[in-house]
Amino acid sequence: MIPTHIAIIMDGNRRWARAYNLPILEGHRRVVDHILGPLIEHAGKRGVRYLTFWVWSTENWRRTKEEISGIMRLFRQVITTKWRKLHEKGAKIQIIGDIQAFDRDIQEGLQEIVEITKHNTAITTIFAVNYGGRDEIVRAIRAIPNDIKNTLDPEQFSRFLDTSGIPDPDLIIRTGGEQRLSGFLLWQSEYSELYFPSWYMPDFTPDHLDEAIEEFQKRKRNFGV
Repeated sequence: MIPTHIAIIMDGNRRWARAYNLPILEGHRRVVDHILGPLIEHAGKRGVRYLTFWVWSTENWRRTKEEISGIMRLFRQVITTKWRKLHEKGAKIQIIGDIQAFDRDIQEGLQEIVEITKHNTAITTIFAVNYGGRDEIVRAIRAIPNDIKNTLDPEQFSRFLDTSGIPDPDLIIRTGGEQRLSGFLLWQSEYSELYFPSWYMPDFTPDHLDEAIEEFQKRKRNFGV
């Protein structure tokens, strides 16, 4: 069985750059220039319907001003060029997270590409930007009307999350060897299979995606039964 939804915690960009004696930003740049496009295209060919990338967390703002500035430049590059190429290949782009923290041009660029690609059907690619699982849940709670809070059930609550309408991930991959979710998709990961490869995100090839899918296919999923 091919997982319907694969979610990826993109870890190890900085460690990859240090391993090659490169500036920190080069790890992020390699992912943008050489990794995301082939992964999305290959996932679609394999039958994956949803592919989520955790691009920027609510905690990443604590990084150095130099790194943040460089990543914002990459965001602008992606908005103006890379995501439009995904559009040409039929990818539908969705955004989760609180984008109001970004500069106005980035917010508008994200909203535009979501609108442009909304009718595409090859694969739905979700980018989690300024996203944190706790932050998402808090924002969802704030959005719930008072008149339904006392009768709320889990299915209803899910409709107030950023991922409303998106199936929960079948498989979550965290690159870089760390074995934790760090708050990623806290609500949605209840029955997700977890895969923690040692290789870094800048080394995430389509072949590695095949390895992750093969590992997923070995798992027995009981969903509490």
